[in-house]
Amino acid sequence: MRNTHLSYSRISRFAQCPLAYRFHYLDRRRGMPGAALGLGTLVHAVLEDLVREHMEEERRGALCLERARALYGAHFSRGSLSDPGIFEEGWEMVRRFVREEGALDHRNLLAVEQEFRLAIGRFTVLGFIDRVDLGEGRTAHILDYKTNRLLFTEEELHTSLQMSLYELAVREIWPWIERVEMAFVMLRHGVRQTTRRTPEQLEAARAYIEAMGERMEAATDFPPRLNPNCGYCDHRAHCPTYQGVLEGAVAPPAELATEPAEMAVQWHEVSSAARILYGRKRELERSLMPYLKQHDVLETDARSFRLLPVREHRYPATALLPHLQRLTGRPERELVERLCVIEQGALDNLLADLGRDLSPARQRLLRAEVDSLAEVVTSQRLIAQEHKS
Repeated sequence: MRNTHLSYSRISRFAQCPLAYRFHYLDRRRGMPGAALGLGTLVHAVLEDLVREHMEEERRGALCLERARALYGAHFSRGSLSDPGIFEEGWEMVRRFVREEGALDHRNLLAVEQEFRLAIGRFTVLGFIDRVDLGEGRTAHILDYKTNRLLFTEEELHTSLQMSLYELAVREIWPWIERVEMAFVMLRHGVRQTTRRTPEQLEAARAYIEAMGERMEAATDFPPRLNPNCGYCDHRAHCPTYQGVLEGAVAPPAELATEPAEMAVQWHEVSSAARILYGRKRELERSLMPYLKQHDVLETDARSFRLLPVREHRYPATALLPHLQRLTGRPERELVERLCVIEQGALDNLLADLGRDLSPARQRLLRAEVDSLAEVVTSQRLIAQEHKS
Protein backbone atom coordinates (compact mmCIF):
# COMPACT_ATOMS: atom_id res chain seq x y z
CA MET A 1 0.00 0.00 0.00
CA ARG A 2 1.47 3.34 -1.06
CA ASN A 3 2.30 5.83 1.67
CA THR A 4 0.52 9.16 1.34
CA HIS A 5 3.41 10.46 3.44
CA LEU A 6 5.97 9.33 6.01
CA SER A 7 6.68 10.59 9.50
CA TYR A 8 8.96 9.67 12.36
CA SER A 9 5.97 8.20 14.21
CA ARG A 10 4.98 6.00 11.25
CA ILE A 11 8.49 4.69 10.73
CA SER A 12 9.20 4.03 14.42
CA ARG A 13 5.82 2.31 14.92
CA PHE A 14 6.41 0.02 11.93
CA ALA A 15 9.95 -0.81 13.07
CA GLN A 16 8.83 -1.52 16.64
CA CYS A 17 5.65 -3.48 15.91
CA PRO A 18 4.21 -4.04 12.42
CA LEU A 19 0.81 -5.03 13.87
CA ALA A 20 0.49 -1.74 15.78
CA TYR A 21 1.40 0.08 12.55
CA ARG A 22 -1.34 -1.79 10.65
CA PHE A 23 -3.94 -1.08 13.33
CA HIS A 24 -3.11 2.62 13.45
CA TYR A 25 -2.35 3.63 9.88
CA LEU A 26 -3.91 1.00 7.61
CA ASP A 27 -6.99 -0.14 9.55
CA ARG A 28 -7.30 3.36 11.10
CA ARG A 29 -8.47 1.95 14.41
CA ARG A 30 -9.09 4.45 17.16
CA GLY A 31 -6.35 4.05 19.73
CA MET A 32 -6.84 3.95 23.48
CA PRO A 33 -3.94 6.01 24.91
CA GLY A 34 -2.74 4.91 28.32
CA ALA A 35 -2.00 7.24 31.20
CA ALA A 36 1.66 7.70 30.19
CA LEU A 37 0.80 8.78 26.65
CA GLY A 38 -2.03 10.98 27.87
CA LEU A 39 0.25 12.67 30.39
CA GLY A 40 2.88 13.33 27.73
CA THR A 41 0.27 14.88 25.43
CA LEU A 42 -1.03 17.06 28.26
CA VAL A 43 2.38 18.40 29.28
CA HIS A 44 3.41 19.04 25.67
CA ALA A 45 0.25 21.03 25.00
CA VAL A 46 0.77 23.22 28.07
CA LEU A 47 4.41 23.98 27.25
CA GLU A 48 3.55 24.69 23.63
CA ASP A 49 0.87 27.23 24.58
CA LEU A 50 3.01 28.80 27.31
CA VAL A 51 6.10 29.37 25.15
CA ARG A 52 4.05 30.37 22.10
CA GLU A 53 2.27 33.10 24.09
CA HIS A 54 5.65 34.32 25.37
CA MET A 55 6.90 34.57 21.77
CA GLU A 56 3.78 36.08 20.20
CA GLU A 57 3.41 38.70 22.96
CA GLU A 58 7.10 39.59 22.53
CA ARG A 59 8.03 39.09 26.16
CA ARG A 60 11.46 39.04 27.75
CA GLY A 61 12.10 37.47 31.12
CA ALA A 62 10.82 34.45 33.02
CA LEU A 63 7.82 32.43 31.95
CA CYS A 64 4.74 33.09 34.10
CA LEU A 65 4.07 30.32 36.62
CA GLU A 66 0.51 31.49 37.24
CA ARG A 67 -0.23 31.36 33.52
CA ALA A 68 1.31 27.88 33.37
CA ARG A 69 -1.00 26.78 36.20
CA ALA A 70 -4.05 28.15 34.40
CA LEU A 71 -3.10 26.47 31.13
CA TYR A 72 -2.41 23.19 32.89
CA GLY A 73 -5.79 23.23 34.61
CA ALA A 74 -7.60 24.08 31.37
CA HIS A 75 -5.92 21.33 29.34
CA PHE A 76 -6.39 18.76 32.12
CA SER A 77 -10.11 19.55 32.39
CA ARG A 78 -10.59 19.00 28.64
CA GLY A 79 -8.75 15.67 28.59
CA SER A 80 -9.56 12.13 29.69
CA LEU A 81 -7.13 11.86 32.62
CA SER A 82 -8.67 11.92 36.07
CA ASP A 83 -6.21 10.41 38.55
CA PRO A 84 -5.03 13.01 41.14
CA GLY A 85 -1.59 11.41 41.24
CA ILE A 86 -1.18 11.87 37.50
CA PHE A 87 -2.38 15.47 37.83
CA GLU A 88 0.34 16.17 40.41
CA GLU A 89 2.93 14.31 38.34
CA GLY A 90 2.27 16.42 35.27
CA TRP A 91 2.05 19.69 37.15
CA GLU A 92 5.39 19.04 38.83
CA MET A 93 7.02 18.64 35.39
CA VAL A 94 5.46 21.89 34.14
CA ARG A 95 6.37 23.77 37.33
CA ARG A 96 9.94 22.54 37.19
CA PHE A 97 10.27 23.49 33.53
CA VAL A 98 9.07 27.03 34.20
CA ARG A 99 11.46 27.41 37.11
CA GLU A 100 14.48 25.99 35.28
CA GLU A 101 13.87 27.79 31.98
CA GLY A 102 14.92 31.07 33.56
CA ALA A 103 14.91 34.25 31.47
CA LEU A 104 13.57 33.75 27.95
CA ASP A 105 13.85 36.39 25.22
CA HIS A 106 11.19 36.17 22.50
CA ARG A 107 13.81 37.31 19.96
CA ASN A 108 15.68 34.02 20.50
CA LEU A 109 12.64 31.87 19.73
CA LEU A 110 12.65 30.82 16.08
CA ALA A 111 9.58 28.59 16.24
CA VAL A 112 7.18 26.69 18.49
CA GLU A 113 5.60 23.47 17.19
CA GLN A 114 7.20 24.05 13.80
CA GLU A 115 5.61 22.03 10.99
CA PHE A 116 7.82 20.69 8.21
CA ARG A 117 7.46 18.83 4.90
CA LEU A 118 10.68 17.18 3.81
CA ALA A 119 11.31 15.51 0.44
CA ILE A 120 13.36 12.32 0.81
CA GLY A 121 13.60 10.27 -2.36
CA ARG A 122 10.09 9.88 -3.71
CA PHE A 123 8.59 10.27 -0.22
CA THR A 124 7.32 13.32 1.63
CA VAL A 125 8.11 13.27 5.37
CA LEU A 126 5.85 15.33 7.62
CA GLY A 127 6.38 16.32 11.23
CA PHE A 128 6.44 18.93 13.96
CA ILE A 129 9.36 20.18 16.07
CA ASP A 130 8.47 21.19 19.64
CA ARG A 131 10.72 24.26 19.67
CA VAL A 132 13.64 25.88 17.85
CA ASP A 133 15.75 28.56 19.54
CA LEU A 134 18.28 30.85 17.90
CA GLY A 135 21.71 30.94 19.52
CA GLU A 136 24.91 32.82 18.87
CA GLY A 137 26.65 32.58 15.51
CA ARG A 138 23.60 31.45 13.53
CA THR A 139 23.17 28.37 15.71
CA ALA A 140 19.79 26.64 15.90
CA HIS A 141 18.92 24.83 19.13
CA ILE A 142 16.30 22.12 18.58
CA LEU A 143 14.38 21.20 21.74
CA ASP A 144 12.14 18.16 22.07
CA TYR A 145 10.17 17.73 25.30
CA LYS A 146 10.13 14.25 26.81
CA THR A 147 8.22 12.93 29.83
CA ASN A 148 10.13 9.61 29.85
CA ARG A 149 10.89 7.99 33.19
CA LEU A 150 14.32 6.86 31.98
CA LEU A 151 17.07 8.97 30.44
CA PHE A 152 18.36 7.98 27.03
CA THR A 153 21.58 5.99 26.79
CA GLU A 154 24.46 7.56 24.88
CA GLU A 155 23.83 5.22 21.96
CA GLU A 156 20.11 5.99 21.88
CA LEU A 157 20.87 9.70 22.03
CA HIS A 158 23.41 9.76 19.22
CA THR A 159 21.50 7.43 16.88
CA SER A 160 18.04 8.98 17.35
CA LEU A 161 16.28 9.06 13.99
CA GLN A 162 13.91 11.70 15.35
CA MET A 163 16.73 14.17 15.95
CA SER A 164 18.37 13.44 12.60
CA LEU A 165 15.07 14.14 10.88
CA TYR A 166 14.65 17.39 12.82
CA GLU A 167 18.07 18.66 11.77
CA LEU A 168 17.34 17.88 8.13
CA ALA A 169 14.11 19.86 8.43
CA VAL A 170 15.69 22.84 10.21
CA ARG A 171 18.43 23.15 7.62
CA GLU A 172 15.83 23.17 4.84
CA ILE A 173 13.49 25.66 6.54
CA TRP A 174 16.28 28.06 7.58
CA PRO A 175 19.12 27.54 5.04
CA TRP A 176 21.15 30.37 6.62
CA ILE A 177 21.64 28.32 9.82
CA GLU A 178 25.32 27.37 10.14
CA ARG A 179 25.24 25.06 13.16
CA VAL A 180 22.55 22.85 14.68
CA GLU A 181 22.52 21.62 18.27
CA MET A 182 19.76 19.38 19.59
CA ALA A 183 18.50 18.41 23.02
CA PHE A 184 15.87 16.17 24.52
CA VAL A 185 14.43 18.15 27.45
CA MET A 186 13.88 15.38 30.01
CA LEU A 187 11.14 17.00 32.05
CA ARG A 188 11.07 14.49 34.90
CA HIS A 189 14.79 14.83 35.50
CA GLY A 190 15.49 18.50 34.85
CA VAL A 191 18.13 17.43 32.33
CA ARG A 192 18.82 18.36 28.71
CA GLN A 193 20.46 15.51 26.83
CA THR A 194 22.31 17.09 23.94
CA THR A 195 23.47 15.64 20.66
CA ARG A 196 24.77 16.66 17.23
CA ARG A 197 24.97 15.05 13.79
CA THR A 198 27.69 14.78 11.18
CA PRO A 199 26.89 15.17 7.46
CA GLU A 200 27.49 11.41 7.12
CA GLN A 201 24.90 10.64 9.81
CA LEU A 202 22.34 12.87 8.12
CA GLU A 203 22.94 11.18 4.78
CA ALA A 204 22.56 7.76 6.45
CA ALA A 205 19.28 8.91 8.01
CA ARG A 206 17.98 9.93 4.58
CA ALA A 207 18.89 6.52 3.14
CA TYR A 208 17.27 4.70 6.08
CA ILE A 209 14.01 6.66 5.81
CA GLU A 210 13.78 5.97 2.08
CA ALA A 211 14.49 2.25 2.58
CA MET A 212 11.89 1.99 5.34
CA GLY A 213 9.35 3.77 3.17
CA GLU A 214 9.86 1.16 0.46
CA ARG A 215 9.61 -1.68 2.97
CA MET A 216 6.40 -0.32 4.50
CA GLU A 217 4.77 -0.11 1.08
CA ALA A 218 5.83 -3.65 0.14
CA ALA A 219 4.71 -5.23 3.43
CA THR A 220 1.88 -7.76 3.30
CA ASP A 221 2.38 -9.37 6.71
CA PHE A 222 2.16 -7.39 9.95
CA PRO A 223 3.08 -9.64 12.89
CA PRO A 224 2.90 -8.47 16.51
CA ARG A 225 6.29 -7.91 18.08
CA LEU A 226 6.63 -8.17 21.85
CA ASN A 227 8.73 -5.24 23.09
CA PRO A 228 9.21 -3.17 26.28
CA ASN A 229 6.78 -0.48 25.08
CA CYS A 230 3.79 -2.84 24.67
CA GLY A 231 2.30 -1.59 27.93
CA TYR A 232 2.13 1.95 26.53
CA CYS A 233 0.72 1.00 23.10
CA ASP A 234 -2.61 2.65 22.31
CA HIS A 235 -3.72 -0.52 20.47
CA ARG A 236 -2.84 -3.02 23.18
CA ALA A 237 -6.51 -3.88 23.78
CA HIS A 238 -6.69 -5.41 20.27
CA CYS A 239 -3.28 -7.11 20.33
CA PRO A 240 -3.32 -10.91 20.77
CA THR A 241 0.25 -10.95 22.07
CA TYR A 242 -0.42 -8.30 24.74
CA GLN A 243 -3.60 -10.07 25.84
CA GLY A 244 -1.73 -13.37 25.82
CA VAL A 245 0.83 -12.02 28.27
CA LEU A 246 -1.89 -10.79 30.64
CA GLU A 247 -3.71 -14.11 30.47
CA GLY A 248 -0.57 -16.22 30.79
CA ALA A 249 -0.90 -17.71 27.31
CA VAL A 250 2.30 -16.01 26.12
CA ALA A 251 5.20 -16.80 28.43
CA PRO A 252 8.98 -17.12 28.04
CA PRO A 253 10.52 -20.62 28.03
CA ALA A 254 10.64 -22.30 31.44
CA GLU A 255 14.22 -23.50 30.98
CA LEU A 256 17.04 -21.01 31.29
CA ALA A 257 19.08 -20.64 28.10
CA THR A 258 22.77 -21.51 28.24
CA GLU A 259 24.15 -19.76 25.15
CA PRO A 260 24.65 -15.96 25.33
CA ALA A 261 22.59 -15.25 22.20
CA GLU A 262 19.70 -17.38 23.49
CA MET A 263 20.01 -15.76 26.92
CA ALA A 264 19.72 -12.32 25.32
CA VAL A 265 16.56 -13.32 23.43
CA GLN A 266 15.02 -14.75 26.60
CA TRP A 267 15.96 -11.62 28.57
CA HIS A 268 14.25 -9.42 25.98
CA GLU A 269 11.09 -11.57 26.10
CA VAL A 270 11.00 -11.64 29.91
CA SER A 271 11.72 -7.89 30.15
CA SER A 272 8.92 -7.07 27.69
CA ALA A 273 6.41 -9.34 29.45
CA ALA A 274 7.40 -8.01 32.87
CA ARG A 275 6.81 -4.41 31.79
CA ILE A 276 3.35 -5.32 30.49
CA LEU A 277 2.44 -7.03 33.76
CA TYR A 278 3.94 -4.28 35.90
CA GLY A 279 2.04 -1.67 33.88
CA ARG A 280 -1.22 -3.51 34.54
CA LYS A 281 -0.26 -3.70 38.25
CA ARG A 282 0.14 0.11 38.34
CA GLU A 283 -3.24 0.60 36.64
CA LEU A 284 -4.94 -1.63 39.21
CA GLU A 285 -3.18 0.13 42.09
CA ARG A 286 -4.37 3.53 40.84
CA SER A 287 -7.94 2.25 40.91
CA LEU A 288 -7.67 0.46 44.27
CA MET A 289 -5.87 3.17 46.23
CA PRO A 290 -8.80 5.65 46.40
CA TYR A 291 -11.16 2.87 47.54
CA LEU A 292 -8.79 1.67 50.27
CA LYS A 293 -8.18 5.21 51.51
CA GLN A 294 -11.91 5.48 52.15
CA HIS A 295 -12.73 1.95 53.34
CA ASP A 296 -9.49 0.83 55.06
CA VAL A 297 -9.89 -2.82 53.99
CA LEU A 298 -11.22 -4.75 51.00
CA GLU A 299 -12.30 -8.33 51.67
CA THR A 300 -12.42 -11.02 48.97
CA ASP A 301 -13.00 -14.76 49.30
CA ALA A 302 -9.27 -15.51 49.52
CA ARG A 303 -7.57 -12.42 50.99
CA SER A 304 -7.80 -9.02 52.63
CA PHE A 305 -6.35 -5.91 51.01
CA ARG A 306 -5.32 -2.80 52.92
CA LEU A 307 -2.82 0.05 52.76
CA LEU A 308 0.32 -0.51 54.81
CA PRO A 309 2.06 2.59 56.19
CA VAL A 310 5.66 2.77 55.00
CA ARG A 311 7.92 4.86 57.18
CA GLU A 312 11.42 6.13 56.62
CA HIS A 313 13.62 8.20 58.89
CA ARG A 314 15.14 11.46 57.72
CA TYR A 315 17.76 13.24 59.75
CA PRO A 316 18.15 17.02 59.24
CA ALA A 317 21.87 17.70 58.90
CA THR A 318 21.71 20.95 60.90
CA ALA A 319 20.33 19.07 63.91
CA LEU A 320 22.20 15.78 63.61
CA LEU A 321 25.78 16.84 62.83
CA PRO A 322 26.38 18.94 66.00
CA HIS A 323 24.87 16.11 68.08
CA LEU A 324 27.14 13.48 66.50
CA GLN A 325 30.15 15.73 66.86
CA ARG A 326 29.46 16.17 70.57
CA LEU A 327 28.88 12.43 71.15
CA THR A 328 31.75 11.05 69.06
CA GLY A 329 34.34 13.79 69.24
CA ARG A 330 34.85 13.46 65.49
CA PRO A 331 35.58 16.63 63.53
CA GLU A 332 32.67 18.09 61.61
CA ARG A 333 34.49 17.79 58.26
CA GLU A 334 34.86 14.02 58.68
CA LEU A 335 31.20 13.61 59.55
CA VAL A 336 30.14 15.73 56.58
CA GLU A 337 32.30 13.72 54.17
CA ARG A 338 30.91 10.41 55.45
CA LEU A 339 27.24 11.33 55.76
CA CYS A 340 26.31 14.26 53.54
CA VAL A 341 25.57 13.92 49.84
CA ILE A 342 23.45 16.53 48.08
CA GLU A 343 20.64 14.99 46.07
CA GLN A 344 20.70 16.10 42.43
CA GLY A 345 16.99 16.96 42.31
CA ALA A 346 17.26 19.28 45.32
CA LEU A 347 20.37 20.93 43.85
CA ASP A 348 18.65 21.40 40.48
CA ASN A 349 15.69 23.07 42.20
CA LEU A 350 18.01 25.43 44.11
CA LEU A 351 19.98 26.36 40.98
CA ALA A 352 16.74 26.96 39.08
CA ASP A 353 15.50 29.31 41.81
CA LEU A 354 18.81 31.17 41.89
CA GLY A 355 18.94 31.30 38.09
CA ARG A 356 15.78 33.36 37.79
CA ASP A 357 17.80 36.47 38.65
CA LEU A 358 20.74 35.60 36.38
CA SER A 359 21.39 36.02 32.67
CA PRO A 360 21.39 32.84 30.55
CA ALA A 361 25.19 33.04 30.24
CA ARG A 362 25.61 33.33 34.01
CA GLN A 363 23.19 30.44 34.52
CA ARG A 364 25.27 28.22 32.24
CA LEU A 365 28.47 29.26 34.01
CA LEU A 366 26.97 28.50 37.44
CA ARG A 367 25.78 25.11 36.21
CA ALA A 368 29.21 24.31 34.76
CA GLU A 369 30.96 25.34 37.98
CA VAL A 370 28.66 23.17 40.10
CA ASP A 371 28.92 20.20 37.73
CA SER A 372 32.72 20.38 37.88
CA LEU A 373 32.48 19.56 41.60
CA ALA A 374 30.26 16.51 41.08
CA GLU A 375 31.45 13.00 41.80
CA VAL A 376 30.19 10.87 38.91
CA VAL A 377 28.86 7.44 39.89
CA THR A 378 28.43 5.09 36.94
CA SER A 379 26.24 2.03 36.86
CA GLN A 380 25.13 -0.20 34.02
CA ARG A 381 21.73 -1.37 32.78
CA LEU A 382 21.06 -3.89 30.09
CA ILE A 383 19.15 -2.64 27.04
CA ALA A 384 18.09 -4.12 23.70
CA GLN A 385 18.16 -2.02 20.54
CA GLU A 386 16.59 -3.06 17.26
CA HIS A 387 18.93 -3.27 14.28
CA LYS A 388 18.28 -0.75 11.51
CA SER A 389 18.23 -2.79 8.38
